[in-house]
Parts: sequence; C-alpha cells; structure tokens
Amino acid sequence: MRRDAHHEASCPIARAARLLGDHWVLLILRELGQGNRRFHELLDGTGISPAVLSQRLRYLEAEGLISRHAYAEVPPRVEYALTEKGRAALPLIEQLREYGERWLTPEPPEDTAVPSDEPTVAEV
Repeated sequence: MRRDAHHEASCPIARAARLLGDHWVLLILRELGQGNRRFHELLDGTGISPAVLSQRLRYLEAEGLISRHAYAEVPPRVEYALTEKGRAALPLIEQLREYGERWLTPEPPEDTAVPSDEPTVAEV
C-alpha cells in the first residue's frame, strides 16, 4: 500500500475531506439541509451545470449522504433528501460558512466589471 493511500485509510480527516471536499458537494448538501429538493431547485440554488449536478447526485447517493425518491407521476417527479449521514455533515458546512464570513473576502460576481486605472476607449 502506498504511503498516501495508507494515510488516507487511517486518517479520518483525510477520509472526510475525500468525501466532502468537493465544492459542489458542499453546496448540494447546503441546499438539501433546507429541505427536500427537486433537480431544478438544486440547479437554481447552486448554479451548477445539469451534467455535473447529475454526477454529484449519483455520487452522494452512492456514498449514502442523500436519498432519491421517484414518484409514480406523469410527468415524473424526483426529490432528493439528506440521509442521517448527510445531516451529520450540516454542522461542518455551517462551520465553513462562519469561517468564510469571518476570514474570507467575498469575490465579486463574474459579470461585474472591476474598476481599472486604465483609460477606457471613450476616454482615449
């Protein structure tokens, strides 16, 4: 066994970071912490692409963090919910939120122009 693999297998922090360390995973769990959600609600709440959201939902379900409930309706309706294992991660997510609020400067939205000392075309 490689040293890195042995370390991850024996270290609970490394195992938790592997499971929860993905940016999108944390945002999906945050959304589901507010209640059951449908696919489009998770799209709206996270800003994630549909393909990546599908992949992460399958991963979270396989890892036992969320459950998927398909209703026998037309059109089909599917809801996602946290399992006990997923709910156990919510205090960690809250701690990350508090850390971010205290120690990290908010990033400007991507579509917001950043002021520059360079003259604009109109000024030249």
